Amino acid sequence: MSEQVTTELLKGFLDAFNRHDLDSIMSYFADDCVFYMPRGAKPRGNRYLGKKEVREGLAKRFEGIPDVHYGDDQHWVCGNFGVSEWTLTGTSTSGQQIEVRGVDLLEFAQGKITRKDSFWKILE
Repeated sequence: MSEQVTTELLKGFLDAFNRHDLDSIMSYFADDCVFYMPRGAKPRGNRYLGKKEVREGLAKRFEGIPDVHYGDDQHWVCGNFGVSEWTLTGTSTSGQQIEVRGVDLLEFAQGKITRKDSFWKILE
């Protein structure tokens, strides 16, 4: 993987999410990464530190929304930062239909994600 952050890199990362391919997803992360989920007990959401915790957190996401898909996406790069905007759709294990607009803020070092911070719109 190149050390340069590109929109193609961000699209590849999102594609790995749409395939639910944890091995591919995790190949984008640095060993000492941090991932802030859009939901959680604290204002910043649940936090996962390091590849092991991030993988476990993502596995829970795929279990909770087995058909999760990220579409209608756009991507931007500014130096070592990337932004991916998308619409998440899926059905939770309780049968709830989900469709939310969201964004990932991504920070990179040596071409690997060191921080992923996810945000979703709150639907009322």
